[in-house]
Amino acid sequence: MTILRLRSTYRFAAAVGGVALAASLVAAPAPAVDRPGEPSLANAANRFTESDEPVVIAHRGASGYRPEHTLAAYRLAIQMGADYIEPDLVNTLDGVLVARHENEISGTTDVADHPEFTDRKTTKVIDGQEVTGWFTEDFTLAELKTLRAKERLPDVRPANTRYDGRFEIPTLQEVIDLAQEESRKRGVTIGIAPETKHPSYFRSIGLRLERPLIETLRTNRLNRPNAPVVVQSFETSNLRYLARRTRVHLAQLVSPSGAPYDFVESGDPRTYADLVSGKGLRWVSRYATSIGAHTDVLIPRDENGFLGKPTRVVKRAHRNNLEVFVWTFRDENQFLPADFRVGDDPNAKGDVFGMYDAFFELGVDGVFADQPDSAIQARDWYYGD
Repeated sequence: MTILRLRSTYRFAAAVGGVALAASLVAAPAPAVDRPGEPSLANAANRFTESDEPVVIAHRGASGYRPEHTLAAYRLAIQMGADYIEPDLVNTLDGVLVARHENEISGTTDVADHPEFTDRKTTKVIDGQEVTGWFTEDFTLAELKTLRAKERLPDVRPANTRYDGRFEIPTLQEVIDLAQEESRKRGVTIGIAPETKHPSYFRSIGLRLERPLIETLRTNRLNRPNAPVVVQSFETSNLRYLARRTRVHLAQLVSPSGAPYDFVESGDPRTYADLVSGKGLRWVSRYATSIGAHTDVLIPRDENGFLGKPTRVVKRAHRNNLEVFVWTFRDENQFLPADFRVGDDPNAKGDVFGMYDAFFELGVDGVFADQPDSAIQARDWYYGD
């Protein structure tokens, strides 16, 4: 199985040719772009080096150790050896893509402590759900830059709260700049795995995510089949739009329940379960190169929280030339299957290595991890490095 595996190739490149090859994140020639209506180049043969080892994607950075979606979290993840860093993307009032888990930012920033923004608090309907708070699309980038990030899970990760108030909200360009800088410095290309958040909602308010994303990829010479970029989404229509206009890898995200919101909005009866059927995966393979599946999609848990029998999703996906990434691995007991919890403290660290082993056994091509160092250690142990 060919996977989006960077590290071995670029270690060799750095050894024989200096940092120039590793810096291809920056220096690649400008690409041609698919015209609307043409077949997607998403499944072109030009992919990364073959390897039996899955990639490690730092979920929102090293979010187990720093407030998520900050340059500090991304930098730490790279220092730990992550292959990719993952920025979730939302839009600002002036059309700049920034990295936040959600467009509602009261849980991840100190916006509530800014009296000048008190009147921005509002209630909106996002993907059919009422949400109250402060939203990125109501702020210019300059205004958002006056805010500071804070830990989203302070009760679970109290050690992270000591960094509250220290870091800005980064733009997508700043995340790319960091990846480029670290690639040059280390001689190992660092990939990015941006996720477009609520694309139908942002389209409905005239702030499409896809256009500034495409422009940013073009500006950074990343709109090419061999770019270390994987764009993800829980919706399908925006990925299909990107497949006609970009040449980067695309990942269809799937949950264990529910349906893509663009399906809900358009009346399409299909669910995520339909997308991971044989027929569904054949359809997904027309525009995407991979799926990003919740752990329960691959190995469901029983009523007591223990891992059950694996599904056939990985085998089906591979038969359709789709790679499989699985999300999200977290070290704390409360996020682990009952098989791997250690002690009674839900916030204590359990045997996450045992959980990794169970999913490596399925042949997954990549893992999303809040603690990338644990993922890398598990990978090294499993593959005997």
